[in-house]
Amino acid sequence: MQHARFLVSLSLLMPLAAAVQAADTAIEEVVVTADLRGAQLLKYPASVTIYNQAQLDQQSISHLEQVLAQSANVNLSSGASRGRFIQIRGIGERSEFIEPTNYSVGVIVDGIDFTGISTAVTSLDVDQIEVLRGPQGTVYGANALAGLINVRSNPVTDQLNADIKADIGEYNTTNVRGFINLPINSRLGLRLAAQNNSSDGYTKNAYLQRDDTANIDETNLRANLQWQASDAFSLNWITFYADADNGYDGFSLDNKRTTLSDQPGTDAQETLASALIGRYQFANASQLIANLSLADSDIEYSYDEDWVYAGFCDGTPCEGWDYSSFDQYLRDNKNSAIDLRYLSAPGHIEWLLGIYYRDQEVDLKRIYTYDSDFQSSYQTENEALYGEVTIALNERLSLTSGLRYENRDADYQDNLNTKLDTSENTWGGKVALQYALADEQTLYGVASRGYKFGGFNPNNEVPAEFREYDAEYLTNYELGLKSVMAEGKIFSQVALFWQDRSDVQITNTFVECPSAGFPCVFNDYTGNASAGTTYGLEGQLDWQVTSTVKVFANLGLMHSEFTDFISYTHVDADPENNIGVDLDGHELPHAPSYTYTVGGEAQLTENLLLAMSLVGKDKFYFSNDHEYQSKAYQLLNARLSYDLGNWQLGLWGRNLTDKDYYVRGFGSFSNDPRDFYAEPELYVQYGEPRVVGISAEYQFK
Repeated sequence: MQHARFLVSLSLLMPLAAAVQAADTAIEEVVVTADLRGAQLLKYPASVTIYNQAQLDQQSISHLEQVLAQSANVNLSSGASRGRFIQIRGIGERSEFIEPTNYSVGVIVDGIDFTGISTAVTSLDVDQIEVLRGPQGTVYGANALAGLINVRSNPVTDQLNADIKADIGEYNTTNVRGFINLPINSRLGLRLAAQNNSSDGYTKNAYLQRDDTANIDETNLRANLQWQASDAFSLNWITFYADADNGYDGFSLDNKRTTLSDQPGTDAQETLASALIGRYQFANASQLIANLSLADSDIEYSYDEDWVYAGFCDGTPCEGWDYSSFDQYLRDNKNSAIDLRYLSAPGHIEWLLGIYYRDQEVDLKRIYTYDSDFQSSYQTENEALYGEVTIALNERLSLTSGLRYENRDADYQDNLNTKLDTSENTWGGKVALQYALADEQTLYGVASRGYKFGGFNPNNEVPAEFREYDAEYLTNYELGLKSVMAEGKIFSQVALFWQDRSDVQITNTFVECPSAGFPCVFNDYTGNASAGTTYGLEGQLDWQVTSTVKVFANLGLMHSEFTDFISYTHVDADPENNIGVDLDGHELPHAPSYTYTVGGEAQLTENLLLAMSLVGKDKFYFSNDHEYQSKAYQLLNARLSYDLGNWQLGLWGRNLTDKDYYVRGFGSFSNDPRDFYAEPELYVQYGEPRVVGISAEYQFK
């Protein structure tokens, strides 16, 4: 039935497309900048979706999470103000508390590593956002086991121009952003961009009589200085500042958007980051590229653990059963990296060689009502050597092979006298065959291997046998076809994939609720399942039907399952006392069986443009600790734009049918004193409701 809805939605666009005659307009060529050389999307041997600035503007998108929420076989886990935990093809983390986290999906912004800190990633002056599925182990190593999100801002140009945009919407929503491009002379240019995005949020706190306890307040600044020192040498310096001061008040005992918290939480991040990128082109057209990046982030994540106010049960049958507690996590995340690579000149055989070094330190302080302050320090150092070679076997067939060898040293210590360290070596890579069926049609097959380093669980409540976990490996097999047809008016791509995971790293939580009037204790730890399998399909269609009509569709289908895995809900020093659920053959959490987006644009008059899209997602399990699921949903978005030359005005709406849907769910405990914490219940956090607004843009030319 759900797949039928997708087909019906797509068919709604066809009468509009068929009603107008064909024109000469062609779809613009797209380049995948995350590739080591920069490859045409048509010829890139992987499943990739690319979003440009115009597509983001059509939906008044302000943040990365809004882009990923509509990407095929991509999902997000929130439990905060933003869904910064990303899953691609069912693989990815869902939360981060005390334990050090190894991420499965990398996030790169202008060459700076934002993995795990993507709360700071907005739509500010974006050129394009690239969603790469499958292991990217050759180029990006351990943090790209499942895939990579690559964000590239607009480059400095040789034209003096500027732009300012503003959106105003319901829930006191405002999004103001702009840029100015300043060519200083023929070799030196500067581009400055700024954005402030704010909203009261979608929660009403009935106890505090406030409607802004889940507010959004995000400020971003970016400076891009580009110097063409000579015909051969260029230097690019990008500096980025982000200040997100968001509230977090997402859960209620009755699963409503109305909460009763007396201590609403915070989801804040202040980041100062910079990248210095140098390029030197030799006389034979080979290149040497050096990328030095630094990022320093102060992060606060806190929440009202009981979700109600002190005295909630006074004068009721549950008097004496309630509790009041607040949990706060303060992190200082420092990350520096250097990537040096040499690219051969274009030719029959093209190759590159690179070396990589990364140093990261995360200092954590946890302040919790029922415990003394907890402090920890986690430092990792990564060194890698990588290379790739592409050989043109004949005029139509080429072979690409890549390999990365990486070492990581990790050291952990805390104020509970826990000291742990580990050192690992591993490798990843790919082998890809590309065959040009025609000048604008590419068939490819790829086998790639990704990896994620092992680690440890410092929680002293976790028995010794669960203190360490092994590295995880992912082998991906993919067969795809990419085509440009109808004289450039149609672009399509389809990919079939099968992924085999070994030593799957999965987060478990065992919960202990000892007595009345005292909170449950949550002990998170990471373990290994024996294996896991995912397989499915991704498809994309972009059709410039006429000069005035465009339609598009993205579809993801996926099946996922664990192999030989027990999710423990109680662990003990004596393994015979462990209690768990056998999940052999069970679907992975946050892995919906289908995702889709269909939509189109129609130029109704010379000045009036209508854009619409429908985003759909199947139900999925929230966790491997319980059997609760989300609900399937479809979200309707639309925008009507009026072009007045330098001015553009717009009327837009997201989730126009006001569909309730969930972005996080917990279900392995009860937090409700009214039923004396009797049975585990499902608690959910809602996604964005219907939001309607207006926009204005002025281009200085």
